[in-house]
Amino acid sequence: MTSYRQLTQEQRYQIYALQKAGFNQTRIASEIGVHKATVSRERRRNRGQRGYRPAQAQGLARGRLELRVQPRIEPQTWRQVELLLVKQWSPEQISGRLRLLRQPSVSHERIYQYIYADKRAGGTLHLNLRLQKARRKRYGSYDRRGQLPARRSIDERPAIVDRKERRGDWEADTIIGRHHQQAIVSLVDRQLKFVRPAKVARNTAELVGRAITAQLHSLVVKTITSDNVLPTKASL
Repeated sequence: MTSYRQLTQEQRYQIYALQKAGFNQTRIASEIGVHKATVSRERRRNRGQRGYRPAQAQGLARGRLELRVQPRIEPQTWRQVELLLVKQWSPEQISGRLRLLRQPSVSHERIYQYIYADKRAGGTLHLNLRLQKARRKRYGSYDRRGQLPARRSIDERPAIVDRKERRGDWEADTIIGRHHQQAIVSLVDRQLKFVRPAKVARNTAELVGRAITAQLHSLVVKTITSDNVLPTKASL
């Protein structure tokens, strides 16, 4: 029987990129150096409502690890926590109330972990947190982050690109890391399914552009299709 080992965050980003490139489970496992059963278990256990996402997968795996090393809290205690959350009590107030009543204690940090684990699973406990603030744009402003002024519409892309009949038509995608800091740029040749990943320190158009230029240097490049990262058509 094959034993399962924990994957690194980088391997989870690789799985996501290779999956998007159309690689099957066996090929993905070979590329990242693990058994195919490890990839199968990873994709099954750490997928959310929108499918397998590396940042979400990392959070789910970390949450399970933290729960394993913490003392077990009985289900009836969590039910009481949930009832107080619905009444708009804060995790700090709930933790203090349990201590005051000399009931099994739960730290407010643990309650927050429980709430966010519930959110990742599609639950609604987080809606009861009182300090939620919606981010608002300034009146009349337009968010241009991550966009380049020279970008072109996908409607202008040559029809031959969709047919995947030639080399050099690339797809570029950025996978944003934890806290929106580092990112991985995934480049895939549409015909060959050839993947060129690159890591960038920050998800800015300048750094992403440099990474793509470096990765595709000396390779055949006819078009690049991207999601608001680079112009749809570029010459490198």
